[in-house]
Amino acid sequence: MEKQKTIASEINLSGTGVHGGKHANLRLKPAEIDKGINFIRIDLPARPVVPAKIFNVIDSDKRNRRTSIASNNAEVHTIEHLMASLAGLEIDNITIEIDSNEVPCFDGSAASFIDALKKVGIKEQNSPRKYLRVKEPIFVQEGDAEIIILPADHLTISYLLSYDHPLLRTQYIDLELNPSSFEKTLGQARTFCLKNEANALVKRGLGKGANYENTLILGEKGIIKNKLRFEDECCRHKMLDLIGDIYLLGRPLSGHIIAIKSGHSLNIEFLKKIKRYQERIKGAGMEVCEADLPSKGQLDINDIKGILPHRYPFLLVDKILEMEDGKRIVGIKNVTAGEQFFIGHFPGRPVMPGVLVIEAMAQTAGVLLLSRKENRGKLAYFMSINNVKFRRVVMPGDQLRLEVEVIRLKTRTGQIHTQALVNGRVVCEAELMFSLVDA
Repeated sequence: MEKQKTIASEINLSGTGVHGGKHANLRLKPAEIDKGINFIRIDLPARPVVPAKIFNVIDSDKRNRRTSIASNNAEVHTIEHLMASLAGLEIDNITIEIDSNEVPCFDGSAASFIDALKKVGIKEQNSPRKYLRVKEPIFVQEGDAEIIILPADHLTISYLLSYDHPLLRTQYIDLELNPSSFEKTLGQARTFCLKNEANALVKRGLGKGANYENTLILGEKGIIKNKLRFEDECCRHKMLDLIGDIYLLGRPLSGHIIAIKSGHSLNIEFLKKIKRYQERIKGAGMEVCEADLPSKGQLDINDIKGILPHRYPFLLVDKILEMEDGKRIVGIKNVTAGEQFFIGHFPGRPVMPGVLVIEAMAQTAGVLLLSRKENRGKLAYFMSINNVKFRRVVMPGDQLRLEVEVIRLKTRTGQIHTQALVNGRVVCEAELMFSLVDA
């Protein structure tokens, strides 16, 4: 089982942003499991955190020719080369402090990031990587640019670049992504721009930090004041950008991507469509985001949503504290005054309905049953509820500890004993039987 990774120690880097031309200092720091990739704008008073996630991406028509993210009234621009380096070296959790609004470009490739990350070392963490796997083709198109992903066990990318320019005619790369192939094939590939585009970008106030050393300028007769590192360097760099953008999904992706002439704008639309697909499949009670769950360990609300089809206001489990595959599980439900059921259920003296306490226990059992690989994509329905005892009322402010133990587990059925406790005292207990059916 692949483990999550972070860096072994801090990294300090400094450089200039290619578009804004501003100097920036970066400090890359190890992060705990499941924290993901987070930028922190330390130059701003509140030190706002900007998670590197698809829902924080700024529309390309506002910040074009780059990938930019924003959150908490803070922006971070041109993150794609750093994101690609983290994806290529399989780094899951890292904190990036930055004192400006744009990541430095260095030589226009990912090489400086790769060298720095490898120099301090990459550290395995005691938790499995959580992959996103699609179960059917997903397709996006923008003019003559296209991206499609097909189901596959690993991330493979096939990229075709073809423009009406002497240096950009029919370049093609096919690559199964791993740290070695990423570093050797893509890490040194630099950003590029056509000469006539460069002039237009400068007039729009972009490219202030660009020069002939960090950007390949393509004239009609060849590269201006520089030379190619690879004959197909432009195609390689386009794939590098795509890998960086894909990592904004927040998890490594498995599938075979076929991309034709795609850039940042289409890459982001592709990610948005994957997220919409993921939510649609989850809504049908099926599993798309297949976390390789530990036999013992904790799950947060996002992990739970990846297993159960329930959603607010009917998702009644907030966290899993312990789980032993096929044997037992312990969950938490925080009961708040804002719960929908308190509006009409004894509003003068709010009490959580007993049937919903049972439902919370049942959903905890559902996490245990449906997290097993053989049960992915199934639904769990009640067959019977026996020996129910309500011992105390549950009120706003209580924290339910939901303890489940398996009595009997078969291919199509599961029988469990469960109890709910508040402050160590049992408030409800029951024996439940489920039928496991295909969604």
